[in-house]
Amino acid sequence: MVRHVLSDFDLTRDEVWEILRLSKEMKDNPHKYVRALEAKTLIMLFQLPSLRTRVSFETAMTQLGGHAIYYQIGEGFTRGETLKDGVKTLSRYGDAMMVRVLSQEVLEEIARHSSIPVINGMTMRFHPCQNLGDLLTIWEKKGRLEGLKVAYVGDGGCNTAHSTLIGCSSIGMDVTVVCPEDPKYMPDPKIVDEARRRALGRIEVVHDPIEGVRDADVVYTDVWISAGMEAEARERLRVFPPYQVNRELLSHAKPDCIVMHCLPAHRGQEITDDVIDGPNSVVFDQAENRLHAQKGLLLWLLGGI
Repeated sequence: MVRHVLSDFDLTRDEVWEILRLSKEMKDNPHKYVRALEAKTLIMLFQLPSLRTRVSFETAMTQLGGHAIYYQIGEGFTRGETLKDGVKTLSRYGDAMMVRVLSQEVLEEIARHSSIPVINGMTMRFHPCQNLGDLLTIWEKKGRLEGLKVAYVGDGGCNTAHSTLIGCSSIGMDVTVVCPEDPKYMPDPKIVDEARRRALGRIEVVHDPIEGVRDADVVYTDVWISAGMEAEARERLRVFPPYQVNRELLSHAKPDCIVMHCLPAHRGQEITDDVIDGPNSVVFDQAENRLHAQKGLLLWLLGGI
């Protein structure tokens, strides 16, 4: 049976730990793995461009001795070819596919027709590769994951918020999503319910920013206007300013809290310069760990680990 990673729900707690330990081992001893995926090919399908997703996956395959091919699918394949036929063809050429599309439903259709593993490189609903990099970062910085509190501040209904509340709570962290009291800015209730069934830690949704970040070990934010939400820009810029991660808000978290952002950052909107460039920030270590966590995921899927 082909193993796909289409959302954070597709990985068990034990599997996440396997990937994290493997990622850390490869980060610490990269030369041991330079031929680990020799002659393997990752096909990368992109509807939307991305600095970190493309470069980190392509670098990961190169450092493991394999190869990555970038293909921009736009609204579909060339000359009107159906998604089904394009995916079936690509399955004969590569060993895995990483797909970055807006629609989770399109991703799942790709997986249905693929005979090779499909990895969610981002949809509007989930961002599991980001969460693996985030968990690796928190583990490195704090020395543990269980029992820590992460406060996710901003748009609680976005992909990163969903993946944070699923992935962090399932590993034993307490997750507080801090967002406006409006259903369109809150996590999907079905995702919250399913995450709570798997969780070892608590999941809360609160609307007071100060209360939400109180005693947090990790303060996490993301852009207020995600891909696909450009038409809502004016309204979002009106609603979200109380949820800006600035020095005053950070003062209510633990003094040694770490600040995370999955990037790209809109400085002066969701986060201020003095925070993202400040002593609590681990944002660029976090960006680096996308590479290492994806190497762990790729080797776990393709290397017989």
